[in-house]
Amino acid sequence: MTPFQPGFVHTPITPFKRDYGVDFDTFGKLIAFHLGHGAQALALPMHAGESVSLGDGEQRKLLEFALRQAGKVPVIAHISDSGTGIAVARARHAQDAGAAAIVATMPYYWTPPPAMIVEHFAQIGSSVRVPFFVFYTPEEMGGTKLATDVVLKLIERLDNFAGVVDASLDWQFMVNIASNAQRVRPEFQVLSGSEYMVSAGALGATSMFSSLAAVAPTLVRRLFDLCRRERYFEARADQETVSALRQAVKKAGFAGLKAALRVMGRDCGEPRPPNAALSAAMNAALAAELDVIAALRAEPRGW
Repeated sequence: MTPFQPGFVHTPITPFKRDYGVDFDTFGKLIAFHLGHGAQALALPMHAGESVSLGDGEQRKLLEFALRQAGKVPVIAHISDSGTGIAVARARHAQDAGAAAIVATMPYYWTPPPAMIVEHFAQIGSSVRVPFFVFYTPEEMGGTKLATDVVLKLIERLDNFAGVVDASLDWQFMVNIASNAQRVRPEFQVLSGSEYMVSAGALGATSMFSSLAAVAPTLVRRLFDLCRRERYFEARADQETVSALRQAVKKAGFAGLKAALRVMGRDCGEPRPPNAALSAAMNAALAAELDVIAALRAEPRGW
């Protein structure tokens, strides 16, 4: 299998109407924005896209819509579910629809032991031929941890197991995964699951998943490009700015990303309940924090 390196991956949010139905008109504008501002691939619907609040049919429609609009830009389908059979069905649909790859998180709600984790992912990966990535984000999805021996067992069982997208910020974990997995499969990838690309790139990450690319695509793309050229000292200032943006959005809670998009002139509605919208005071506080980030003045406003 020819290695698929996703590169700079944008992870779009899911716009909702006032009645919380999916707003496909705005989603179309959002996908066009990502494609026009440096996305080398799209991954959706990730957790930033409220995947766990979407029904199975909605997830499939979002993927099919994005694939039609993306053209030659590869789309990675997020197919996670706590039920193995459901995830397998989503994986097969994604492949049939034309997805370039699939990605799945550790099982949530259930906390199975490592042997069952291996079986869960092995069934998903073996159900398709496209590259399969595991997304590891223990801060968002508590429970069973991903261990190096699980990764090695999956490599043994799956020819299409292409890499781990790591959002743990546990650099020792990334070193262990990369060094051990690449001894067995040299083309195995460790991808950064967040915008902390200086550290991840220094540890061998060749691709990056970014939700903040919706807010500051120029800044985040410049950071990624510098790190891919191993110009980490030059990238330090951009990394610090991206970190400040990330902390401001994160401090506002789950609704912070959509609120930040609204500040930048790209209103995508509010999160779906039970995630609540920000209060007027919290929106104002976030806008004030973003206003002092000088780099955002060079970012696109509106669509």
